[in-house]
Amino acid sequence: MTVEQFRESLTATAPPADLGFALAGLWWDEKGDWSRAHESAQQDEGPAGSWVHAYLHRKEGDASNAAYWYSRCGRRPSRAALKEEWEEIVAGLLVAK
Repeated sequence: MTVEQFRESLTATAPPADLGFALAGLWWDEKGDWSRAHESAQQDEGPAGSWVHAYLHRKEGDASNAAYWYSRCGRRPSRAALKEEWEEIVAGLLVAK
């Protein structure tokens, strides 16, 4: 799946079944459902889930919690605009998939 295909999937009512928890979290986030996004990210206990989890807490405004999750995935806290970071994570996770 490409980033463009990921974006196109946002017209559906649920994420594609093969996305995995981390990408599904980003899908729900883009749909405006932070709670579902967070629930999904929490189900992936690996680096991908931690990266999405970090982004979501950063978006929420909880910098200290976000910093913890960034450290869990081996990344420094992002200073990019939220939209830019969302794109970076989607692209990175799609490539890794």
